[in-house]
Amino acid sequence: MPYKIIASQCTACSACEPECPNVAIREKNGIFVIDPKKCTECVGHFDDPQCVAVCPVDDTCVIDKSLPRYQAAA
Repeated sequence: MPYKIIASQCTACSACEPECPNVAIREKNGIFVIDPKKCTECVGHFDDPQCVAVCPVDDTCVIDKSLPRYQAAA
């Protein structure tokens, strides 16, 4: 499942954007959003999702359970 950013909690600090290895995070209307088509949950890059690791607000970058988990190409 890709991650998503809870808009109401995002402080627009931009800490997450440069840390994303997939360039899946961008600013939109004053908050940051994650493109679910680009998010790989940092699989193959890091042990932990970098957006979660650097976000200063707990539980702002969360798994989007409405979408399927990322599947690495075989």
